[in-house]
Amino acid sequence: MRDLNYQLKQLCYNNPDGSYNTQADRQRLLNLIANQLHEMGYRGMTVRSLKPKHVDALVERWLAGNLSSGTIKNRMNCLRWWAAKANRANVVARHNAHYGIPDRQFVTNDSKAQRLTAEGLAQVKDLHVRMSLELQQAFGLRREEAIKFRPDYADQGDHLQLKPSWTKGGKARTIPIRHQYQREVLERAHRLAGKGSLIPRHCNYRQQLRIYERYTAAAGFSKLHGLRHHYAQQRYEELTGWQAPAAGGPSHKILTPEQKVKDREARLMVSKELGHNREAVTGIYLSK
Repeated sequence: MRDLNYQLKQLCYNNPDGSYNTQADRQRLLNLIANQLHEMGYRGMTVRSLKPKHVDALVERWLAGNLSSGTIKNRMNCLRWWAAKANRANVVARHNAHYGIPDRQFVTNDSKAQRLTAEGLAQVKDLHVRMSLELQQAFGLRREEAIKFRPDYADQGDHLQLKPSWTKGGKARTIPIRHQYQREVLERAHRLAGKGSLIPRHCNYRQQLRIYERYTAAAGFSKLHGLRHHYAQQRYEELTGWQAPAAGGPSHKILTPEQKVKDREARLMVSKELGHNREAVTGIYLSK
């Protein structure tokens, strides 16, 4: 292993910021960045060697590769994290616009909503994985949240309380329990997990994540983030009284002024329940 790859790996181990998924993604991206720097001729680097010329070269490569602005933004976040931990924060400009990186597009006209049927769920042979999938569908949870879920803690009667250690970015949040289907899912989760989580006692999170990936793949499931899209669109319709644009509803430009107010309030609520807290992000789930 080259010095830079090894030192970046150690930097990640010594600074376990964020959730397990965040840490794993960061380590993977930093390893990729180290490899790309080596390929471009920057040899013998250490974590303290990062300079503006390296950042410029990486961004030029990424833009030339026609990567999405979201992908480049994630890589820039990793570069800034590396620079900050190595006391080299001034090496990376604070704003992506400095490098000509376009703004991320949060609006899509294609619905990515996905819903699992009882027949489909029956194809998942692991009870804990199946339960996690049901929670993802019923409450729009992320995969990690649904795997780490502890019903005895989360179930507060009329809402769910998610622990910071379960969520992306370590931000606790609440999600309302609104209808009987959600209550039935929770009751099944209580019976299965008891006082524990949906990670069996003989497993840790990483092991259960691999089990989740194996059993969902075996059942033919992919792009399960679509369960959050389904939740968002269902919740939007419930709050506004009309379907989201991504589901065939009216676009923002033809709404009346009163409807636009209701649309914005609904988007803010959906964003909060999904754990984003930014109205712009709802364009990914709902379109505009």
